[in-house]
Amino acid sequence: MIITEKKDRKHLLEKIKEYNSFFLLGCSECASLCGTGGEPELVEMKELLESEGKKVTGTFVAKTGCQVLGTKVEIKKNFKSEADEAECILVMSCGAGTQSAVDIYKDKPVYPTNDSLFLGNMTRMQIFDERCSLCGECILEQTGGICPVTACPKGILNGPCGGTNEGKCEVSPDVDCAWTRIYNRLKAINRLDDMKEISKPKNWSAHKKPMTLNVREKKEEGKK
Repeated sequence: MIITEKKDRKHLLEKIKEYNSFFLLGCSECASLCGTGGEPELVEMKELLESEGKKVTGTFVAKTGCQVLGTKVEIKKNFKSEADEAECILVMSCGAGTQSAVDIYKDKPVYPTNDSLFLGNMTRMQIFDERCSLCGECILEQTGGICPVTACPKGILNGPCGGTNEGKCEVSPDVDCAWTRIYNRLKAINRLDDMKEISKPKNWSAHKKPMTLNVREKKEEGKK
């Protein structure tokens, strides 16, 4: 899931000060779980804007904010007049959700209310860990399912380095050494021999920006 946190409200209000009416768009998935774009947060934002003398024409928590077509259909079907009335769209989800709104409202300013931080796992309610860097070439099968590209601050592919101390990283005593974790994991599943395999230098070209993926096209190619 995409982990987000709220932007500084003073900074946000300064950015949108020239607009007087807003439509608020949240997301029922990642942003809701992060406490940045669910129903309570939309109510909070509405109250903040109204306290500043602004008008909120409507609020809507999209099923999946980054799903462009689905969000467009939901808004047009249920909130067209409210969204059309607003001078500005405020998107309370991730950067992908914000850009969905840009695709939908090409003639309106769209502003994000959150900062998008990382792809993470929720370990407890609203407690998140970054576990994947979206590098485009997954090596989890070699490392017991623990990603050294993300979990190691140095991104070392053949570790550990000389800075590990009693299972902790030299970067911070609060950070577990990724390669100690990998060793313990491989030992537990009787795969320690996997550590003898030397990984080649990371192929960073596997993650080119901007990336696209056409699954339908891939399926057609597979049939040939």
